[in-house]
Amino acid sequence: MNNQQPKILGGSGDTTKGATATYKDNLYLAVNGEWLKTAQIPADKSRTGGFSDLDLAIEKQLMQAFADWSADKKPVPNDLMQEAVKLYQVAADTKKRDQDGFAPAQAQYDEIKNLSDLQSWVDKLPQWLTAAYPLPFAFYVTADMKDTSKNVVDASAPNLILPDKTYYADDNESGKQLLNIYQQTACALLEQIGETSADAQEIVTQALRFDRSLVEYVKSAEEKADYVKDYNPTNLSDLAKDGGMVNFRSLIEGAVEDDVQTVNVSEPRYYHYFTEIVNEKTFGDLRAWTLVRFAMNVSSYLSQDLRQTAGKFSLALSGNQELQSPIKQAYHVANAFFDDVVGQYYGQTYFGAQAKRNVEQMVHKMIKIYQQRIENNDWLSEPTKQKAIVKLDKMVLKIGYPEKLNAVFQQFTIESSESLWTNVQTLNSILTIDNFAKFKKPVDRSEWAMPGQLVNACYDPSKNDITFPAGILQKPFYSLEQSASANYGGIGAVIAHEISHGFDNNGAQFDEYGNLNNWWTDNDYATFKELTQAMINEFDGLEFGGGHVNGTLVVSENVADAGGLSCALEATKSEDDVDLKAFFINWARVWRTKSTQQLIEIFLNTDVHAPAPLRANVQAQNMDDFYTTFDVREHDGMWLEPERRVNIW
Repeated sequence: MNNQQPKILGGSGDTTKGATATYKDNLYLAVNGEWLKTAQIPADKSRTGGFSDLDLAIEKQLMQAFADWSADKKPVPNDLMQEAVKLYQVAADTKKRDQDGFAPAQAQYDEIKNLSDLQSWVDKLPQWLTAAYPLPFAFYVTADMKDTSKNVVDASAPNLILPDKTYYADDNESGKQLLNIYQQTACALLEQIGETSADAQEIVTQALRFDRSLVEYVKSAEEKADYVKDYNPTNLSDLAKDGGMVNFRSLIEGAVEDDVQTVNVSEPRYYHYFTEIVNEKTFGDLRAWTLVRFAMNVSSYLSQDLRQTAGKFSLALSGNQELQSPIKQAYHVANAFFDDVVGQYYGQTYFGAQAKRNVEQMVHKMIKIYQQRIENNDWLSEPTKQKAIVKLDKMVLKIGYPEKLNAVFQQFTIESSESLWTNVQTLNSILTIDNFAKFKKPVDRSEWAMPGQLVNACYDPSKNDITFPAGILQKPFYSLEQSASANYGGIGAVIAHEISHGFDNNGAQFDEYGNLNNWWTDNDYATFKELTQAMINEFDGLEFGGGHVNGTLVVSENVADAGGLSCALEATKSEDDVDLKAFFINWARVWRTKSTQQLIEIFLNTDVHAPAPLRANVQAQNMDDFYTTFDVREHDGMWLEPERRVNIW
């Protein structure tokens, strides 16, 4: 842990409950303190604030659109959206869902329960791989890290019941409480389905024992954050040897309908010990785990009684006071499966051409500034600088929403007479089969990583592209009504943040085509690692929400934050009407957030982003211009000694 912490610690008492502060003492609270005192988290949400408020506004807009389309008050825009509306109507038909109860899933439940031995389970795997059954392994087709023009099969591990393996530590009281709630919830659900109390208890006990057996072998969130270490190309023959009775070769080649030589094993430790996890002795626990995971997953698509029973665990996990209303759930189901269809409509309806042009100009300006900063960099050698500039030149921009939709949506046909679960299972199978079919195709670089209605942004290192959905391109991040300085403090910093991901501790290891490829000189990369370690040290151990920040877990996002803020700051200073106060104030405003204690704990353990108040304060502390703008001196709370300010890009 870093014992020499900045004066702004961002403790839960100060930054989540609201207080009065000055810009000199606590930027985040000076901007958001009054808001924090009155902000209310919606009952069916786990947080509120900048991102969340935009998401809520979009949710209301699109829910109204679906309600109008469903009631024939407005014409449905196109055939694909018509299918989305049909799924919404099936999900919204709570009368039918309640009448059906568990019946739509009963045959599958019985199929799992009636397995007699490990071989009977193995025989089901080719079918179950594409049919939404829980499995103790996962295969997915994605771009090869070292040759992103082609696709490869990736083998990963299943999710644990709790958010991360750290929750299973002997001294983790939250983990113990959550497992107890899960046990109570699952038992109640199985009894509701028709199991006796004794049988339900035994099944759940076995399921939890199998879940616990995974913990030692799966990656933690911190390990997953170093995603370059996911690259472990393995001969399929070697992987097949680890399967025991499970024929991985047959499963994988059957799924992709082709010969496969090499598989990327993102969790090699898990597969190395696979036969210790899955064998004849553990079969009973495996069957129980499959049964409970299936029942918990499927219940949200069945009757409201079953949904409410199973939902008690998710409420405990997130801190939400209640589940989404049935009509809101109906919207979210439709939105989840038809995400790009809905996103295209949202972008075309609410995202103007002028805004798109302005944002594109900001992105190009930010890339140019980034290029200048690299050229003027005093710790990079010339060969590395030139490679970095090439990567910037090749960076692909995706702004607003995709004009072209993935062809898989054409396969989506909703059967209104069928149950919601039957339709959902069909859609999941279509998506799974479509993913496996990509193995024989080149990587489609035109695909978007995010739909247009999402309030977010991202950088994809395997494609060297940045995506800015229409959902985030509005106030407070961006508005034609805001000053240029405020916009740069909002969306400008977000844009530069995503560009910076191309040069964070993960992205820096990929070249201009997204291939895992070392384009650095040894000396330059050694210096870069020292600088990223300084960023780890700056955040590691900072107190927040009753816990501490893991500097290693959040380093990539912090490197991107630091680079994004410094580049956006330089862009602001190039404007004629520069207003650095407006810049820093909007930077702090976009990070305003109030979360449940449960969500804070989950994020501290699993999120690669630092807590929002710390992002606002600590990154501002790293900027020399912050001190001159607000006349911050040594005795002020926001003061951080110059030698401890971390700047990389």
